[in-house]
Amino acid sequence: MCELSVLLQDKLVFRDAVYAKADGKKVTVRNILGVYDTFENCTIEELDVQSERLILQSIKE
Repeated sequence: MCELSVLLQDKLVFRDAVYAKADGKKVTVRNILGVYDTFENCTIEELDVQSERLILQSIKE
């Protein structure tokens, strides 16, 4: 199974994500156990399955 490390500004902010949803200015990620976190004022910048990482980008207002 492919579990992703989630990075925001080069900092690991969530481990083992198997789900991600971008909704407007927020991104929600969840692991296989149902533990989730929501990152406000962010968007998905890059998804790299081979490297098992999801990179978020802050939205500057």
